[in-house]
Amino acid sequence: MNILSEIIEVKKSEILKLKGKFALNSFREMEFFENTHLEFYSTANKKHDLSLIAEVKKASPSKGIIRESFNHIELIQIYLDENVDVISILTDLNFFQGHINYLQDAAKIKTVPLLRKDFIIDEFQVFESKAFGADIILLISEVLSENQISELTHAAKEIGMEVLLELHSEKQLDKIDFSLNKIIGINNRNLDDFTVSLDTTVSLAQHLPDDVLIISESGFKSKEDFVLIKKTRTNAVLIGELFMSSNDVRKSVKEIKEWLIR
Repeated sequence: MNILSEIIEVKKSEILKLKGKFALNSFREMEFFENTHLEFYSTANKKHDLSLIAEVKKASPSKGIIRESFNHIELIQIYLDENVDVISILTDLNFFQGHINYLQDAAKIKTVPLLRKDFIIDEFQVFESKAFGADIILLISEVLSENQISELTHAAKEIGMEVLLELHSEKQLDKIDFSLNKIIGINNRNLDDFTVSLDTTVSLAQHLPDDVLIISESGFKSKEDFVLIKKTRTNAVLIGELFMSSNDVRKSVKEIKEWLIR
């Protein structure tokens, strides 16, 4: 069993517990459910420069602990102060040492859209995301069927959220309805061996429709990486480990924002 399969099995157990704790409609009574979501697609499309999605992530299966001195509130506040375009919150506990409460804490002070980054495979997780303050949810094409992508995307949109649909290879393109899913994340990490190459974005971006918002994820280490990605049709970048491993996150965000200017 590879790590992705292992994660999904754990998620299935978590969902059973979630369904034991909540009724689907009970999410509607929670603090943030009725709030109007902050839009990303329309605002990012209007920008000339690349948009920045900055991530709050303590650990990962491939790297272990990334940030020892981890304070999610402090990180969120830095991102807000530095006017990033979206804040991505890892909420998976078992593999990334995140928590759904990190999302809730961010929602109380947010001025930009919040992306819930987790392994979402069930409608209950979609409703939970909205109830805890998400504006956007991540769906991963590799772990979902064509029908699941459609159903979960419709569920998210019906309750007022956007969807970032992530893919890792050209093999996933046939299952995507680009009239429905217009925010596409290209993850530069190979799910089989965890190697990373920005060539994944360079290659896959050529196959996406013109009206799709393209986000390049993972693998950014130097200014040259951003120079390369600006030559593609990419609209935004998602940066996690680069910030989480920095001794001065605020300084790193300022520097990266300079590199995103076209």
